[in-house]
Amino acid sequence: MNNKVIIVDEHDNPLGIMGKLQAHQENCLHRAFSVVLLNKADSNYCLVQQRQINKYHCGGLWTNTCCSHPQPGESIEQAGQRRLQEELGITANLECIGAFYYQASFDNGLHEHEYDHVLIGNVDANIPMQLNPEEVQAVRWMSLEEALALSKTTNATPWFQSVLELVLSRS
Repeated sequence: MNNKVIIVDEHDNPLGIMGKLQAHQENCLHRAFSVVLLNKADSNYCLVQQRQINKYHCGGLWTNTCCSHPQPGESIEQAGQRRLQEELGITANLECIGAFYYQASFDNGLHEHEYDHVLIGNVDANIPMQLNPEEVQAVRWMSLEEALALSKTTNATPWFQSVLELVLSRS
């Protein structure tokens, strides 16, 4: 876990810095990002990730390619590139296509209360990956329609549907 998150207001204006675990315990609104990698040859396919089973929340659930929180002084795009490298061992050019707000609570007493920026990139479907076993259980390519259907089930993270809807809205 990265140690810090940027606390923001409902317009994504920074209000301060807080420890990541504390922000999730106290349900504080903070800045986040979600990356969706699309297949360079067929942009109707996206790379989805199954979170490692022992993650601090949503372990074992399916979600977008990767996600996390930018660190103080780090742009959303830099943070997305850093996280792609940390989780999947890959690099990609990323573009921010918008943001949304969401909130979810979990049985372990933690909360997601995020202003989530969505980043997209295009990569070759055969790109070599090095999955970080502490972060990622599995990955697979899936059509955007299949991913959207999955996002509406209990096998997906609470933010996955909103991320995909934003991606789909731009086509």
